[in-house]
This record gives sequence, C-alpha cells and structure tokens, in this order.
Amino acid sequence: MAKGIAKRMIIMLVIAFVVVGGVVGFNLFKTKMITKAMRGGGIPPQTVSTIVAKTSSWQPTVEALGTLQASEQASLSAEVSGLVTAIHFDSGAKVRAGQPLVELNPSPLRAQLAQLEAQAALAALNLKRDEAQLKVRAIAQATVDNDAATLKGAQAQVAAQKSLIAQKTIAAPFSGQLGIRQVNLGQYLAPGTAVVTLQKLDPMEVDFTVPQNQIELIRIGMKIGLQTSAVPGKTFDATIMAIEPQVDANTRNLKVRARVPNPKGELLPGVFATLSITQGEAKDYVTLPNAAIAYNPYGATVYIVKDEGKGPDGKPKLSAEQRFVTPGLTRGDQVAIVTGVKPGESVVTAGQLKLRNGTPINVNNSVQPSDNPSTQVPNS
Repeated sequence: MAKGIAKRMIIMLVIAFVVVGGVVGFNLFKTKMITKAMRGGGIPPQTVSTIVAKTSSWQPTVEALGTLQASEQASLSAEVSGLVTAIHFDSGAKVRAGQPLVELNPSPLRAQLAQLEAQAALAALNLKRDEAQLKVRAIAQATVDNDAATLKGAQAQVAAQKSLIAQKTIAAPFSGQLGIRQVNLGQYLAPGTAVVTLQKLDPMEVDFTVPQNQIELIRIGMKIGLQTSAVPGKTFDATIMAIEPQVDANTRNLKVRARVPNPKGELLPGVFATLSITQGEAKDYVTLPNAAIAYNPYGATVYIVKDEGKGPDGKPKLSAEQRFVTPGLTRGDQVAIVTGVKPGESVVTAGQLKLRNGTPINVNNSVQPSDNPSTQVPNS
C-alpha cells in the first residue's frame, strides 16, 4: 500500500517538473526570439549626402568684412544759443580747418566786452598811479596789491567775454567735406543744435574683425587689399594701423582698423567692403565644406563614412562614425581641417542631425552643399 502511494507521488513530481520545465523553456525561447527579431530590425538606415575630403593648396589669407568710415568726422553744433546772422558755406562744400561756417548774433556780448575792457583799462591806470605813489611812500603796499588783483580780475573777465563771443562763431575743426546744411539765416539755435556734418574723406578708415585662430597673420603696418561693390573691379591698397589689445570674450574675434588713401573721393563712409590679407607661402590643407562641420561648446565634430563590408544583399554596408576635428583657416565656403580627417575619407555633409555612432547610412549625393573657395562681395 505504502509502495503504491510513493510510486504515485514520484509520478506526480515528475509530471510537475516536466510542466514547469516546459513553461520556463518556452519563456526563454520566446525572449530569445524577440531579442533576435529586434536585433534583426536594428536602427533603420538614414539617407545622407557625403563628400570626399581632399587636399588643397592654400595661400594663408584672412578675408574679412568691414564698413568704411571717415578718418575724422563730426556733427557740428552750436555751443551757445543765438540768432543766425551769417552762413559762410554751401552744402557739400570742402572747407579748411578754422574756416568760419555759421555766425550767431554777438552784439549783446560785444557791448558787454567794451564795458569790461573799459574797467580793465581803469584798473591798469589805478595800478600804475598807485605804484608811483608807493615809490615815494605815499600809500601802503597793500593798496598796490589790491590794485594788481583788481586788474587781473578785470582782465580775466575780458578774456571770458571774448571766449563767449568766439563761441558765437561755428568754425570747421579740421579740413574736410561738409554734408547737407541744416540751418537757415535768421533761425534761432539752441545749444547743441546740429548745423552740418563734416567728414575727412582722405584717408578713409575701415574696422573689421579677425577670428582668434588667425591672429598670428595680423600685424601693424601690413598691406591689405580692399574691394567694394560701390567701385566694382578695383582693389584699393590699405594699411593696418591699429589692433585692439584684447579679444572679444563673446565672439572670440579681434578688432582691427586699417587706413586706405582716397585722393579721388571714390570711397564714402558707410560703404560695405571686403578685405583680403595675404601672408607667407602657400600650404597644403585637408578641406571640407563648412556644412560638414558641427560646432558645439565641447568642440567641432564631423561624421565619417565607415565601410563595414557587404550586407546580406551583397551591397556595401555603411555606417557613421562621429569624430572630433580641429578646424583652421576658412576660405569662402571651405574650412581647412588641421586634425581629425585624412585625405580620401568620405565625410557626411547633410543629414548629420539623424546620426549617432554606428548608425547605418545610405548615400545620396544628388544635392551637394556650397563648396566655393572664394568670397563674393554682397551687392549692398
């Protein structure tokens, strides 16, 4: 009896183990198949455009944009108030330094000047008379000292009055060309009212900025070429005259000022210009279009196309590899790559936002980014 019960218990235990083992085995098989299916699907290929990195011979050149300005410029205005009694210039005229341009009514001040000059003359006469009296000891030294102080005060008042009268005349502070007249005869001018602008057009100046990785190409006294669409087909010779002693912390650019002769007056303030600075001998650089480079706070990166052999369908299997690069000089739409890319490597130029390391890719080069090595002067 006991043997029969034990036999049945063993049979039940065996059946239970078989059932549990089957359930566990099925779950493991299902998990394996799901994982395999997921791996089989993987990341879908992304379509990108590429370009082959090549070596180009570059003349180290800095190309910059700037705006021309007069070497000296001022908006002339009245220091004091008054009625305009005379205008000695025409709009657009050339004037010399010190030339009177506008006169305000000085009559009240001249009348006061005559009174002050009379007082100064009387003070001088009293001082002379008392000095003679002092020699014979008819008066005290204190009286003569008081007369001398009175004379100096009167003379100071005369000088101050003459200065006020001079302020009634607006003169050219330097030689140059006037702008459009903004005042009329008989008009009352308040202090600070603009009368006309004055520009010194020869020479002209132009301010521009240079990236910090090109600072070594810039120095005072260098000759540079200047072109502008305002005078097409002509290159002006300019000279670097000043360099800012610090780099802008926001843009990482260095401010530079150059001076360009303008004897014929062809260049005007406000004109947009392109400047080219050439230095040293030509060098070979690996170049890429600027569109191929992603600039990030932690560095510049590109995606390299990696050939991983052939896929199951016999076609080449390509993937993307992110790589840090060191960009150098720029020329038009091209960037010189100092480190990170070798000649002959294929680099992604479009579609980078869809990529990560190892992402499968399909190449479609029907559309290519701009890769022009020259900079065009905008028609503005």
